[in-house]
Amino acid sequence: MKWEGQRQSDNVEDRRGAGGSYGGRGMPRVGGRGIGLGTIVIALLAGWIFGINPLTLIGALGGGGAVLAPSAQQAPAQAPPANDQVAAFVSTVLASTEDVWAAEFQRAGGRYQPPGLVLFRGATRTACGYGQAAMGPFYCPGDQKVYIDLGFFETLDRRLGAPGDFAQAYVVAHEVGHHVQRLLGITEKVDGMRGRVPEEQMNALSVRLELQADCLAGVWAHHSQKAKGWLEPGDIEEGMNAASRIGDDTLQRRSQGVVVPESFTHGTSAQRMGWFKRGLQSGSMSQCNTFEARQL
Repeated sequence: MKWEGQRQSDNVEDRRGAGGSYGGRGMPRVGGRGIGLGTIVIALLAGWIFGINPLTLIGALGGGGAVLAPSAQQAPAQAPPANDQVAAFVSTVLASTEDVWAAEFQRAGGRYQPPGLVLFRGATRTACGYGQAAMGPFYCPGDQKVYIDLGFFETLDRRLGAPGDFAQAYVVAHEVGHHVQRLLGITEKVDGMRGRVPEEQMNALSVRLELQADCLAGVWAHHSQKAKGWLEPGDIEEGMNAASRIGDDTLQRRSQGVVVPESFTHGTSAQRMGWFKRGLQSGSMSQCNTFEARQL
């Protein structure tokens, strides 16, 4: 991607040097109940990488809806240092999502309210509880912020086999896609079904939510390329490869050797690539209605 010299977002908060990291104080608690490792493992398998905050899943699995209230004080917000190339890249991608979605919302007669993006290291406080690097990037609807430990990009490259700057841009765009869903009221409707439908049906709704965020990431890529022409040969392939590497079937096969379709929460590799490609080619939000699709 030819991203250098492009506008950077002012909505990036750097907490990497801040206090408030979680460590040495036992398990976090949600809804007044302790969270065991079993619950955390299930939540991480279900929500790990490119999803709505796994803390939401932990809360549901633990039987409580309250968020954590850590005692540590967060340091005042500050911008990333000017010489931090990775932070500058993330800020540039976020700025592009702001431009694209502001135009799309205006075209539909609405007004886009951009999310914040928090860079952290290890762990940090969120309105959804304590966010930890092991959870991967996530969006917290409670404070309308995307949270990323930049060390994840190394994991994406070396452990998951998805290198490249556009693969990283896809990560950011997918999380911003969850913010778009929140603004449209989609997230609230899906979360409202939690506890009212069987787990398998809730998983199916989660899959549709995640695939829609993939499609919205594709819509962003379509319009950002149209406006900037900043994609280079191989960039689209990087994004498609990233989508492929984090499909539920691929992750389950890799982690446990067995694929359990009824436990899927994000969609298969083929589905994730397909919906990202659909948004990329069409550039239309109307093409991202996964909830009405008969076949994913």
